[in-house]
Amino acid sequence: MSSPERKLRLTDIINVNIWDVDSKPHITVNYDKCKNCPTKACVRLCPTGCYTETENGMLFSYEGCVECGTCRVVCPMEAITWTYPKSGKGIFYRFS
Repeated sequence: MSSPERKLRLTDIINVNIWDVDSKPHITVNYDKCKNCPTKACVRLCPTGCYTETENGMLFSYEGCVECGTCRVVCPMEAITWTYPKSGKGIFYRFS
């Protein structure tokens, strides 16, 4: 008798990884450009929710970034500057 496969949620998959977060962000956001953004695509498409829209504008937290680059690609305002973290920093993927 086989057991049913357990479907993992994205958060479960991401949480098995580890981060060595650099004190210097590898992503910078031009918040002035964000104010005029019609789509807020980074908020909707970042797989780890690093971008949040608030009453006062955009809130960004790079500590949980999985370095996929989606935010840079989808930003219609070109408000996001994205580079890889310095060597040895950032996410370390662990596969289970």
